[in-house]
Amino acid sequence: METPDSVTRRRALVGGLAALGAGGGVVYGASTLSGSEPAAGNETQAPPFHQSTETQLDVDLSGTPIMGKPDATFTMFYWSEYQCPFCRQFEAETLPKLIENDVRPGRLRVAFLEFPYMGEASTTAAVMDRCVWRQVRDAEPGRYWQWRKTIFENQGDKNSGWASKENLLSLTDTVDGVDSSAVESCMSDHRSEIESKIDAEARRAQRFRFQGTPSFVIADLEAGRAGKLVGAQPYENFQKGMEQLANQ
Repeated sequence: METPDSVTRRRALVGGLAALGAGGGVVYGASTLSGSEPAAGNETQAPPFHQSTETQLDVDLSGTPIMGKPDATFTMFYWSEYQCPFCRQFEAETLPKLIENDVRPGRLRVAFLEFPYMGEASTTAAVMDRCVWRQVRDAEPGRYWQWRKTIFENQGDKNSGWASKENLLSLTDTVDGVDSSAVESCMSDHRSEIESKIDAEARRAQRFRFQGTPSFVIADLEAGRAGKLVGAQPYENFQKGMEQLANQ
């Protein structure tokens, strides 16, 4: 696996990134515009979340939901899209295993980044994501996880209206501890600012030559090593990827 061209310790990691895991550059269910119905996922209690003011991998993590411990060995930068069926598949099938086996023990943390490219409703969902995080991050950050799961579990067909602002707010009403009125106010007052940050995250994904979602960069930032995965890959490929980084 190639190593990055340059690294600033715990701040930014750039350069050539190779595919991790079995199968090399094989893409497993990367979303473009369509996909099969994902399988139902496992239920887990809310994992730990934290905030950061760091810039890592040329990504500004301020305002970004980050799951896991701040001092985790590996950081996974995860670009998703709420209308992407393969993102739903990843969050139902693989992410619960990563949470239990790697996030909770302190080996991995996950930065949830946005790459909305399927239409205006996708951008609306991405902005709402950040407004929910702003509301709950200080007192009850685990509420963000419950909201995120609720949205993916209620995913409909792309651009069918399920991701309209009105419907997403109705779903938000069903999540304990998330105030839909406060979320709506945040979207009205701060949408332009939030969209600018989301656009920057999407451009970063494109510079990694990611063309769809879910897309991942897994990095050992202290060691200056990283690699990327694309698509709703099985847990074993993430595990092998981390092992590759650890053994380089």
